[in-house]
Amino acid sequence: MELFTELGFCWDREKIPQQIPIHSLERVCFRFHRMLPEFVWDAGVLESNPFTYPEVKTLLDGVTVGGRRISDQAQILNLAQSAKRLLAMVKNLQFRLDKAHFCELHSLVACYEALEWGHFRGEGHEIRYTPNVGLGEHGDYTPLPTVAGADKLHRTFMRGVAALKEYVRQPFEQAAGFFLFGALQQFFFDGNKRTSRFMMNGILMSNGIDAISVPAAKAQAFNEKMVRFYLSQDATEMMAFLWDCHPQAEF
Repeated sequence: MELFTELGFCWDREKIPQQIPIHSLERVCFRFHRMLPEFVWDAGVLESNPFTYPEVKTLLDGVTVGGRRISDQAQILNLAQSAKRLLAMVKNLQFRLDKAHFCELHSLVACYEALEWGHFRGEGHEIRYTPNVGLGEHGDYTPLPTVAGADKLHRTFMRGVAALKEYVRQPFEQAAGFFLFGALQQFFFDGNKRTSRFMMNGILMSNGIDAISVPAAKAQAFNEKMVRFYLSQDATEMMAFLWDCHPQAEF
């Protein structure tokens, strides 16, 4: 199937939930704004950030937290800024599933954390380093190599997004598909999963569906299932996991 060929992975499309509650744009944006500290904390836990939930709330209130590394604090602030920018995009009807918005969010997510940020691997000064995804006892997953100009990465992205838009009209399936596409192809040196989850939530909220946060309590399960996804390139399990993280999964 062309969809799976262009994305680089497959899933059982018959297992995608079909009855998903749809709300007004104002409703989903209000919920995202209200839960922003929790979303930021959850995302930080997935990155092994030691900030506690109360500390995240304190930091987002503009008060520094003593005894924490500056790099850990910067990561939390980057996540918060990215979440706020995504919310503004969606509220102002500016969000698009395209490279420009993907790179803009990455420029906030990975600022001063990734080797380079805001553009694909190979579009900046670094053209030799290709990052691996560590899979523990299973070794590493190696994506497309970093080359000057990033022509192949760019074509892969454009073809993958075009396939998602053409073949996947159901918003949850499209959103989850994009998250896993970004995580697999590793378009950036770092911050791929974080940025791709923001894009996923942009797709969801733009279609009146509540955003998804992977709860801190499910961080281990998330990591284990992602390892299996990298090994198998079968997203069926991860699609089901993401739906289980949705606040209205039992609808």
